[in-house]
This record gives sequence, C-alpha cells and structure tokens, in this order.
Amino acid sequence: MTMTSIVIPTYNGLGLLRPCIEAIRAHTAVPYEIIVVDNASEDGTDLYCRSDNITFVSLPENRGFPAACNLGLQLASGDELLLLNNDVIVAPGWLDNLKAALYSAPEVGIVGPVTNYASGLQRVKTHYTDLAGFYEEARRANVQDPRKWRQARRLVGLCFLFKRELLETVGLLDERFSPGHFEDDDYCYRARLRGYQLLIAGDCLVHHEGSASFKEHYAEVLSELLERNRRLYIEKWQIDPAQFI
Repeated sequence: MTMTSIVIPTYNGLGLLRPCIEAIRAHTAVPYEIIVVDNASEDGTDLYCRSDNITFVSLPENRGFPAACNLGLQLASGDELLLLNNDVIVAPGWLDNLKAALYSAPEVGIVGPVTNYASGLQRVKTHYTDLAGFYEEARRANVQDPRKWRQARRLVGLCFLFKRELLETVGLLDERFSPGHFEDDDYCYRARLRGYQLLIAGDCLVHHEGSASFKEHYAEVLSELLERNRRLYIEKWQIDPAQFI
C-alpha cells in the first residue's frame, strides 16, 4: 500500500493546527506521515509538535506559504504528496477517496475535495452549523462514488493531493507568489501543460475555516496581495487565471 506525505504549513496558527492534526489522526485509515512546516511562529507551535511527536521543521523567518510547502515537499518520503491548509478538518474516508480518484487513470495528476469554503467548482452547499454537524454531513458525503468525480481546470490548494511523479515532472511551487495566493493556480496550469488532468473528488467533503491565516496576518494588505499575484500570473502566462475558475 502506498504512503501519503501530508505537508501542513503554519504561521501562528496553533489553535487551527491542533484540531487539524487531531482530525487526521482520528480519521485516516491508510498509511501517512505528517510534516509541519512552521514559518517562525511565536505561539508554541514548536513545543506542541515536539510534545506530540510530530515531524516538523521551523524556519527562522516567515517565508510564506509556497516556500514552506516546497520545504515540506523536499522532506517528504511518501508516494503521494498532499498540501493541506492548517484550517482544514477532515472526516472518515477522506484520504481513501482522494487516492481512489488520483489513481483512477494514469493521466490524473492532482485531486482535490469539495468543501464549504473555496472559490470555484469545489465549493458546495452545506447545511451544518457546528463540527458535529459537519461530521454527520461528511458521513453521508464521503461514500466512495466515482460518479461524483469531475474534471477541472484548476484546484484550490487548501487540500491538494498529487503523485510524486507529477512533482518530479512539474517541479516545486513558484515562490514568486509568496506569501501566498495563485501559486496553486500556477501549479495546476503547469500540470495541465504537461498533460495531466485535475479531478474534483465530490465524494470527499472537508471543512475549511477559510483563509484563516491570511485574514489574520495579512488582512490590511490582502486585496493588494491578491491583485499583485494575479498580475504576476498574467505576466508569467499571458492568461487571466479567472477564466479557469
């Protein structure tokens, strides 16, 4: 059986990271490893990881989401690689169903779930109002069903599963997009240029708190950051990423 490396970048997000990891441990039935990449947090993230025997690496400064992801990817030993936001909560069946979609055809390169909070096709209508409600809704949603898989032209990086083969072909995330936003759009486009398909696994529902770290730490400049990185994407590819949403 293959093993999945779950890379979780974090920055002063211990209150999110702890339940994220607890959910992974409680609801993942297939082999995995967790690698936390800490962007110089000052909230006790390092102590938590040490005390709970979590593999982690601490950066001396906040280098942003793409750089943290890249460091984690280079440390990972898994057959599949999964970039996961620290504000995501998973439920039973999540990784089994993502992997089933990923290996459903050789041309599939990246798979993502559906969720309550995302841009584009991955956002679905949910009815829960608390964590217990999420788990109940996910119990019904996360029944493996290939009829719920659909091709996409981009996937959001909140929960981003891909084959090691794709990493070796496409390379790492582009750090020009640091501290974050549009590096996932860029990676999806690069994968598609190399002939890979992207799939949304509609039989995998995860809860996403919703850009929690960026809202907290970049709130005053978030709109400027989004516009800057959108321009960087257009300069790089001569294409507006909005056409793929």
